[in-house]
Amino acid sequence: MHRFFLTGGPFHIGQRVDITLISKQLTSVLRAQPGDEITLLDGEGNASTASITSLSKNNSTARILEQYVVQTEPKTALTLYQCTLKADKFEWVLQKGTELGVTHFVPIISTRSIVRPASKVLQKYERWRRILQEAAEQSGRGRLPTLGEPLLFNAMLDIATGLKLLPWEEKSQEKNAALGDMIHDNMKRTAERDGVSLLIGSEGGFEANEIDAAHERGWQIVSLGPRILRAETAALAATAIVLDQLDEMG
Repeated sequence: MHRFFLTGGPFHIGQRVDITLISKQLTSVLRAQPGDEITLLDGEGNASTASITSLSKNNSTARILEQYVVQTEPKTALTLYQCTLKADKFEWVLQKGTELGVTHFVPIISTRSIVRPASKVLQKYERWRRILQEAAEQSGRGRLPTLGEPLLFNAMLDIATGLKLLPWEEKSQEKNAALGDMIHDNMKRTAERDGVSLLIGSEGGFEANEIDAAHERGWQIVSLGPRILRAETAALAATAIVLDQLDEMG
């Protein structure tokens, strides 16, 4: 059943809901007809099964048949601080990160970031929010991931909260530095209580002075293994490892 985020909730059984905002997609893309059923998401973790009652360009409606709570949202908040990448790579991270369970994305401008300044990054936000919504609908999310304002690297270091993890390729040969090993015992409880902040570099990685600054502010420098990963691969691998260690993938 096709899923759509729609503002105006919460809905109630029997309510007739205005779905004109999604009528173009319903008619032109999905070839929907009155009587077809769709799922409406209120963005607060609730879903409603609705039957389309009318479809036109300026006036489309649906009637709510049933409601339920979406069970697919991760219990632990995961913020991905992703240093800016070339457009297609960053969009890939947004899409796949949403599918995996990232709850908050923040673009970061680091020393080696290719895409800068912040004003240039902000020009992409309309498209990026569409990507987030489509990925959330497709993957069965109950809430839309949020997209924070772009931040400079040093500003981000003091804002991030929870268990702060920074994968770095130079850490790969150090014993007991694996990302998965960091999320256990007290650290796991911290993550579950306060969330996780995950910081991933740009195409060129981080400079040593950035790593030093992050470590001084409580970031745990970790490894993703013996092989050097592309930035977009590292973001998704790290996300999957963190969520798996927090029992969010089972």
